Amino acid sequence: FIKERDQTLKMVFLTTKMMQRTALFVTFGGLVTSLITTFLPLWKTMNSELNEVENWYSGLWHTCIFTEEVGVQCKAYESILALPLDLQISRVLMLVSIGTGALAVLVAFPGLEGVEVCSGQQGLKRGLLILSGVLSWVSALTTLAPVSIVAYTTVVEFWDENVPDVMPRWEFGEAMFSGWFAGLALAIGGTLFFIAVCMGDYDQRPPSLPNTPQLKQRTKHYLKTEVL
Repeated sequence: FIKERDQTLKMVFLTTKMMQRTALFVTFGGLVTSLITTFLPLWKTMNSELNEVENWYSGLWHTCIFTEEVGVQCKAYESILALPLDLQISRVLMLVSIGTGALAVLVAFPGLEGVEVCSGQQGLKRGLLILSGVLSWVSALTTLAPVSIVAYTTVVEFWDENVPDVMPRWEFGEAMFSGWFAGLALAIGGTLFFIAVCMGDYDQRPPSLPNTPQLKQRTKHYLKTEVL
């Protein structure tokens, strides 16, 4: 009885429909996290040992300072061309990530089983899920790349021997880790879309032919011939 119950639970949860919805949920979560990471001014943090009351925060769009007296004050970058190259590239890649991630979610929705859109067109639904998986992977790469670029430049600048030890240095902020998490979620979501497509192909395979009496007789005849 316990084995039958376990098999029933596996059949309920490991279905193509559930896998599709899990992939959509994970991709949407990665998209939301990537969107939040893009506009958070917490990509890099800096705290001066000379003035521990002030904390500086830097993002792709704003620079903020936190003091106990005033609170948080943010200022947008005045010139785009004056920005470092890593921030310019990161801006573009993060916007591409948001666009491709949103397209992945929109494209995947009509390809889900149980959705009336494109009903009866299994080939079209399958193609939409594959396209959604590809877009999720593109979104994952364009999220992980800018976060890794900013992390690399931060490490290089932190260990730069030409900078005096007294000068404060930028360190990793919370947005860096949320960006890595968003990229990982988008990559997993795209992979789950492909797994769902493979499961759908497996479910739609033609059933094997049953052992009819004629086939059994032919098998026995072949066995007798081999013995002779």
